[in-house]
Amino acid sequence: MNIFILFSITLTCIFLQNVVLDANSISYEAFFNFGDSISDTGNAATTFPPMSSNSPYGSTYFKHPSGRLSNGRLIIDFIAEAYGLPFLSAYLNISKDQDIKKGVNFAFAGATALDVEYYVQNGLPVPDTINSLKVQLGWFKKLKPTLCESKEDCNAYFKKSLFIVGEIGGNDVFKHMVKHKTVIEIREIVPSIVEAIINTTNMLIEEGAVELAVPGNFPLGCNAGVLTSVNSKKKEDYDEFWCLIAYNNLVEYFNEQLKNSLETLRHKYPEVKIIYFDYYNDAKRLYQNPKEYGFIRSDIVKVCCGGGGGGPCGTPSARVCSDPSKRINWDGPHLTEAAYKLIAKGLVEGPFSNPSLKPSLFKIA
Repeated sequence: MNIFILFSITLTCIFLQNVVLDANSISYEAFFNFGDSISDTGNAATTFPPMSSNSPYGSTYFKHPSGRLSNGRLIIDFIAEAYGLPFLSAYLNISKDQDIKKGVNFAFAGATALDVEYYVQNGLPVPDTINSLKVQLGWFKKLKPTLCESKEDCNAYFKKSLFIVGEIGGNDVFKHMVKHKTVIEIREIVPSIVEAIINTTNMLIEEGAVELAVPGNFPLGCNAGVLTSVNSKKKEDYDEFWCLIAYNNLVEYFNEQLKNSLETLRHKYPEVKIIYFDYYNDAKRLYQNPKEYGFIRSDIVKVCCGGGGGGPCGTPSARVCSDPSKRINWDGPHLTEAAYKLIAKGLVEGPFSNPSLKPSLFKIA
């Protein structure tokens, strides 16, 4: 056989290995994302002074700060790539003539599920931003007429779109921790947080969304930021993976409440596909079996950027680990690109979306 032909066939086979076989099925043509810093691709960055060009944020993939609070791509970026879509434009970065038909990101770092008024009325520290989930929904409503004109046009467009509502609620928990609220006290606000998420999901359905994904929360007991804040000296407070038992139990309670409410919403809108993203178990497996996923067991709850006695990540005195791909935690509250990639893979290709997403065009390599 001609060497050139053999080489071409080999390249084609390698490419096809990364393409899902069912490529003829209808996939998503647009994503609309709501949430906080876990999925913000540049909205919050429009309100802060620009990071220095040599900032560790974005350094692994983009090679410069990209508006994301990680060293590289986020879960939403990997999902977009899997479906052959571009990285989502941040709503506050959209230019006048920009083509946004393939989706928009409304997520804002520091956003809460509960509105600022709740915090003021209850004497709690106000959120880092006023751009709560309700505000982000308002942005979508304002933008909607530029996406589609008639009801028929919108129905056809949104039929091919996926709306992702969250992850959100983690910042609500953090704000109550700052006020030294106990886990039992924080449990009491969970129904209000869930209600805010469900209300937004309900309103998006009323706006025409027919397929939505709603993530639960991560195992906050393994979060480096939570571990540092609580700083418990009691051995019995931790499980065998050095995670705080009480805070993981809190998240399990939160996620169960969210799943129950989503089930109620499914009965209300039987024609709408509502997917639960199981961020908790998707991420927890990384802490339980770090070696299997390429992480160093002794470092699973250590931050890569900003630890070791230096300044916070992004400051001149911050220390950065030599290989972020070996760490789960990036800067405390946020995870590394390596962790986000595995979580995205678990959602798109694995068992952590219930029901499953549509088949993707590409596998997450």
